Amino acid sequence: MSHHVVLGLFLTAAALSAPAAASEWGCEVLLCASSSNPSWRGVSACHPPMNRLISAMKKPGFDWPTCPEAGTGSPGHERYADCPEGYQVGSRGDRNGFAREGDLCVKTVNICQGRTHGLYSSDRQRSCIQTVSISRPLRSEPYYFDIRNDTSGQTERHWFGLNR
Repeated sequence: MSHHVVLGLFLTAAALSAPAAASEWGCEVLLCASSSNPSWRGVSACHPPMNRLISAMKKPGFDWPTCPEAGTGSPGHERYADCPEGYQVGSRGDRNGFAREGDLCVKTVNICQGRTHGLYSSDRQRSCIQTVSISRPLRSEPYYFDIRNDTSGQTERHWFGLNR
């Protein structure tokens, strides 16, 4: 049974339970957010609950609508994508000296490799080692739900974005 069928059953159960309104909306959000092919933007039935969510997030005191029947709670959020191969996550300091949350990708390179000018002094060799950095890429879909597949027992991560 696909997770969409399972979530569909959760939606039905949510509609029949007592605190239906909030729970039903939370289950609709979960179902739509976990839709990957097409994403929720390609499913017309997902536009009302997701647009309602996007509007609600702008208001003070926002609480993510949850779907207790699915056991997922609020989604996770990772602003940055993985660094390219060979780079590690680093941080740029702000004006107050505090490091920002992993906003750079950095690697150490030897800029003198391949040059053959005889022997180097140890000072010269040290000056060959430099750290290069690039801005860490942002995720287009920074939110995720980890949904347990009851059939396989595996947890699958479903990424989604909230830009319309």
